[in-house]
Amino acid sequence: MSKVRIGIVGAGRIGKLHAENLRQFKDVEIRAISDIFADQARGWAAQNGIERVTEDYRDILSDPDIDAILICSPTDTHVDIIKEAANAGKHIFCEKPISLDLSKTVQVLQWVKQAGIKFQLGFNRRFDHNMSRVNELLKAGKAGELHILKITSRDPAAPPESYIRSSGGLFADMAIHDFDLARFLTGSDVEEVYVQGAVRVDPVFAECGDIDTAVTTLKFKNGVLGVVVNSRQAHYYDQRVEAFGSAGTIAIQNDTPSTVEWFSSAGGVRRETPLYFFLERYKEAYVKEMRCFVDAVLNDEQVPVDVNDGYQAELIAFAAGISLREKRPVLLAEAEARLAQEV
Repeated sequence: MSKVRIGIVGAGRIGKLHAENLRQFKDVEIRAISDIFADQARGWAAQNGIERVTEDYRDILSDPDIDAILICSPTDTHVDIIKEAANAGKHIFCEKPISLDLSKTVQVLQWVKQAGIKFQLGFNRRFDHNMSRVNELLKAGKAGELHILKITSRDPAAPPESYIRSSGGLFADMAIHDFDLARFLTGSDVEEVYVQGAVRVDPVFAECGDIDTAVTTLKFKNGVLGVVVNSRQAHYYDQRVEAFGSAGTIAIQNDTPSTVEWFSSAGGVRRETPLYFFLERYKEAYVKEMRCFVDAVLNDEQVPVDVNDGYQAELIAFAAGISLREKRPVLLAEAEARLAQEV
């Protein structure tokens, strides 16, 4: 195979972003894109050299000339599309999370294994230049034996109520990125979760049965302790990591347009505002994750973020929900046992 022929399901913000990034690759051909609002996508598709636009994603899955698909549609559509794509033998890149129902994610694990296809999940933060560098330094032992990992992840502004009601909640929608990043940086699965959560930003979260502020403590199987701090509203995009070990600390601060600082008698000391939200902050990470997916398909290599990574992050989120409701630490083994009873 010298070129990967791709179909994209979903022409929303993230689908368009991936399509525009894939156009940079000479070894990729975007054969088609599907969206239930196909007419609204045709103009953009034509501008980006995508000739075929359809309302039905099955048109993509039934096309023998398409090797792989990108699932960029709403989360509640993922499982059905994954099942049909796996049966059709298509390689899959899927945006996170796989599902809002962990029992269905277990089924996806089985389908992907049986189909023998590549399946990569969109945990883009692993590919960020800062996060990946921290991972390299930790693996090289530059902090010694890792003791504590702290991840701070706070959004600039709260989402609208319509989004909150369908998001799956703070853990499954927002913190799931941080749970995956924590596993990535520690090189370990999580053993126990404990959450303190509250509504501190907007009462609408409580009305939707959700929270907007959380501190999650993680105990990893390799002995590392982790802390994840989340807020839906910081008025800027706050993405920081601190890894403390026996030989020192590795830390990253927020990305800014430049590192310029200016000093004046009137304004004191000032510096650039952090990049605003995820599209700007993780712009290059989105390109890198697509490059890795394409290379895995072309060269028959393992994907860097697989279906089990998606399951493990969702399992942590599931356990976090139990911890929040029952106000106690929860072992992931217990969470899996509960899941088995529910299936």
